[in-house]
Amino acid sequence: MPSLRNLFQANRYPGRSVVWARTLDGAMCGGYLLTGRSQASRERALRVSDQELIVGPTGPAANDPLRHYVAAMQRDGWLVFGNGEQVSTVADRLLEGQPAAVALDGLDYEPDPPIFTPRITVIVDVSSPADAWFGAALRSLGDRTSTNVLTLSVRDLAPGDAVLMTTYVSDGHRIVTGEPFLEGLTTAADQGGLLDELWEALDPQFRVAAATFTPHHLADATLRHASQR
Repeated sequence: MPSLRNLFQANRYPGRSVVWARTLDGAMCGGYLLTGRSQASRERALRVSDQELIVGPTGPAANDPLRHYVAAMQRDGWLVFGNGEQVSTVADRLLEGQPAAVALDGLDYEPDPPIFTPRITVIVDVSSPADAWFGAALRSLGDRTSTNVLTLSVRDLAPGDAVLMTTYVSDGHRIVTGEPFLEGLTTAADQGGLLDELWEALDPQFRVAAATFTPHHLADATLRHASQR
């Protein structure tokens, strides 16, 4: 399999990305990455509040639900993370007792023509973090406007294994929606090393912010921002 580094270096502008990996110390780690081309997309930051990872503006910008949202939350034994408001929807469904695959169903892609950005989401049962469910809600590549919904169950990752979804595949100019999922290898020894590996793999022209976290300790997420030196 290719390395995580190579997967991101081959995709100059991945948009937003979710990663689930087992680092070499055996820990399960999630990752959330922001890249941006427009000024508004670049003027964003990640912050942790209680048991939530929030994407917000760096200044007094008006709220934009497609750019500003809760990207991860830990609630009653579940960790959910993704690229938009569906994170809260999925978490609510899980708390109502819906199975993970059902909680990921019925979502829609973003209303942002002409790209129609996919909604990508990861669910982790904190009591059994070796397993995760990935969901993607994508618009058809044809003329059909109904949503294609992909659900992937990932089990028993070995140390060094990683799975990811990106919203886009791009050379920095032409953008298409991302592949349903990719598998890669990480050489990160731990959560901090995974953040370093992911951050260094992103094209400096587009990288905005990134976070890594473990299923039991979202409040202890490690963060990185392009504004940091």
